[in-house]
Amino acid sequence: MMNKPSNLTAVRPTPSQLLASAGKMIRDVISPDLKVLFCGINPGLYSGFTGHHFARPGNRFWPALFASGFTGRLLQPHEKHELLELGLGITNIVARSTATAAELTPEELALGGKRLVQKVKKFRPRVLAVLGVTAYRTAFGLPKASLGRQPEMIASTVVWVLPNPSGLNAHYTPRQLGEVFREFRLAALGE
Repeated sequence: MMNKPSNLTAVRPTPSQLLASAGKMIRDVISPDLKVLFCGINPGLYSGFTGHHFARPGNRFWPALFASGFTGRLLQPHEKHELLELGLGITNIVARSTATAAELTPEELALGGKRLVQKVKKFRPRVLAVLGVTAYRTAFGLPKASLGRQPEMIASTVVWVLPNPSGLNAHYTPRQLGEVFREFRLAALGE
């Protein structure tokens, strides 16, 4: 049996390895009192295989963090724990990995939203940044929510919705996504 790679360059998964990664969980990158807790919808199969958030080649999360000034260099998914030193973290609405977020049921997203609220109350990040407006709407029962700062807070945590950085989100080019993340950093943190 093959060991999980420690980084993305170690092993490229085969299609059967990717399919076998369905349902796997990835640990949160989290600690108390973060500046920003980024929240994905759920891990993809590539992330399930590697054990790293936003690991699929073509996902634009890591480049957007760098382009926006959140990180001083382009981090790779296997370097995710370096985010904690910057006051940043990662979690997901739903923990299990799937081929696409479309496999998640509305009930699963709503339950994930409730779990996320409890996590935010426990860890108290300054800002929760949910990556994907459609999933946010479903998870929190807010069908008219839009991108940007939300009127609702979770305890003392400000909630912001950003575009999904998946390469499948054709609404934003990598450059535009970096700009949206930069505007978020400036508006939410004043940095």
